[in-house]
Amino acid sequence: MSLNKYHLAGVLQSPIVSEKSTIAAEKNNQFVFKVQKQATKKQVKNAVELMFSVEVDSVQVLNVKGKQKRFGGSLGQRSDWKKAYVKLKSGHDIDFSAA
Repeated sequence: MSLNKYHLAGVLQSPIVSEKSTIAAEKNNQFVFKVQKQATKKQVKNAVELMFSVEVDSVQVLNVKGKQKRFGGSLGQRSDWKKAYVKLKSGHDIDFSAA
């Protein structure tokens, strides 16, 4: 595996499976992933195409702010993270249950 492919394999951290992401997958053929904070749209597109052998139509990324949480008497904050909505071209699909 070349260095570039090795780097792209680390861009995607995990798929996000929630009610909102399931509706997006059914209606718009979009899949949601948690990605590295410094990942670009192009890197996310190339990583999804490499790992799942599909064609990507578009990518939308957004930064999610970490929530403030109380730990006993002190306040803490969860880390910020990045989420990517990946829209696939028609005829392509990702099956997480088989992977």
